[in-house]
Amino acid sequence: MPKIKTRRAAAKRFKVTGSGRIKCGSAYRRHILVTKSTKRKRQLRSPTTLDRTMVGSVKAMLPYG
Repeated sequence: MPKIKTRRAAAKRFKVTGSGRIKCGSAYRRHILVTKSTKRKRQLRSPTTLDRTMVGSVKAMLPYG
């Protein structure tokens, strides 16, 4: 049985934690930052866990993660 290839784009964006959850960066921090508050921008810096509705599709792209 050959090894399954990992989707490299997904491997760069997501990490699987020890408990099996998927860690990713926060959205809404690319542009138009003047209108966002300092508190909101600071909280967007920290990584977040992926919503459970998306976990299946991301785990399919990370077969060994």
